[in-house]
Amino acid sequence: MSDRPYPLDGVTVLDMGHIYNGPYAGFMLAMAGAHVIKIEPRTGEHLRHRGGHKAHSVPFALLNSNKHCVTLNLKAPRGRELFLEMVKKADVVLENFAPDAMENMQLGWDVLRATNPRLIYGCSSGYGRSGPRRDDLAMDLTVQASSGVMSVTGFPDSPPLKAGAAVCDFSGGVHLYAAIMTALFERERTGEGRMVEVSMQEAIYASLCSNLGMYYSMGGKTPPRTGNQHGGLSISPYNVYPTNDGYAAINCTNDNHFYNLLRVMGRSELKDDPRYATNSARAEILEEVNTLVESWTRTLTKDELLDISRKNDFPCAPVRDLDEVVHDEHLHERGMLQWIDHPVVGRIAVQNSPLRFHDSPLMPIEPSADLGAHNDEIFGGWLGYSQTDVDDFRTQEII
Repeated sequence: MSDRPYPLDGVTVLDMGHIYNGPYAGFMLAMAGAHVIKIEPRTGEHLRHRGGHKAHSVPFALLNSNKHCVTLNLKAPRGRELFLEMVKKADVVLENFAPDAMENMQLGWDVLRATNPRLIYGCSSGYGRSGPRRDDLAMDLTVQASSGVMSVTGFPDSPPLKAGAAVCDFSGGVHLYAAIMTALFERERTGEGRMVEVSMQEAIYASLCSNLGMYYSMGGKTPPRTGNQHGGLSISPYNVYPTNDGYAAINCTNDNHFYNLLRVMGRSELKDDPRYATNSARAEILEEVNTLVESWTRTLTKDELLDISRKNDFPCAPVRDLDEVVHDEHLHERGMLQWIDHPVVGRIAVQNSPLRFHDSPLMPIEPSADLGAHNDEIFGGWLGYSQTDVDDFRTQEII
C-alpha cells in the first residue's frame, strides 16, 4: 500500500444534507478525501435528535464521520452572506431539501453560480424539480410506496410491505454522489460548474427490472408479489429455505449450480428429468422445486449449508440478524466495519466507504462531531475571521 493521495484531496464540499440521502453522499465524498463541511441550522439537523436523550443518534454517527460540523443561520442576511463567502471557496454544494427551499432563502442555483462559476451544485429530492409531483412531501417510506417498491415486496396473500432497509434514501444518496463526481470530471475538462439533480423515485426505478420483466410478459397486467422468490418468477430454485436453526437463501442462477445442488442432495438423477433439466423448465414447477430443496435444507444448520455450498459451487448464504452482521469478521477484516468508542453514543461499529481506492489506505475514521464543533476552525481559520468576529456571530445568533 503506497501513500498515494486520496482521489478528492483538495476538493471542498459544503454538505447541507439532512437525514440519510444527502448526508450519505457527503460521507462518501469525505471518505474519498474531500474536505467536507457539514452546515447545520443552529438547532442541528433532524437526525441528531432521533437518539432520545443522546446529543445525536447512532444513524447520525454512522453517516457523518470525517466531516467538519458548523452551524449557520441561513434565514439571517448575515448568515447568507457568510454562506456565499464559503461558496466562493468551495467546489461542491450538496443538499436534499424540498425543490424550492434554496430559492426561498435567496440561495438558488442562479445566485450560487454567479458567486462561483466553477461550483458543482448537487441536489436530491423525492420526485425531482419538475413534474406534477415535484412538491409532494417525500420520505423513504412514501417513495417506496409511490415508486412501486412496496407493491412488489411481501407475499402474494399479504398486504404490500416496505423494504426493511431505507433503500430509496440510500439509492438517492449513491446517485447524488455519482452525479457530483460526473460533474467534477466534466469541470476538469471545461472549467465550468454545473447543477446536477437526483430524484429518489427515479433512482430506485432500475431495481424493479425483474418485476417489470414479469409485468411485460403478462401483457401489462400487475404481477403478484413473489415473497422471497425471484421478482420475475423466472429462476428456480431462488428462495429462502428453512434450516434446523434458521433460514438460508439459495439462488441457482444457472443449470450447473442446480446440478451441483442435486449432487449434494443425493438427487443427481433429476438432472436427466426434462422437468428439472433446465431453469426454464424448473420455473414452471416452482413449488415442487422448493419442496424438494426445503426437505433437504431442514436437515442442516445454516453454517453446515453454507459450508456445503462453498465446497460444491452453488450460491447460498445464511439469513443473518443485525448482531451477526455488526460482528461480521469479513467486514471487520476488510476494514469496512471498525469499532470505535464514540464520544456520545458509546462503542459502535461504524462503516467506512464501500469504495476502495487501491494504492491509498482506507480513510481513518474520525467520529461525527458535536453540533458546531468546528465553527472556530472554519469561520476563523478557513474563512479568515478573527476570534472576536466569530464570537460576535454567536452573540448575533448567526452561528
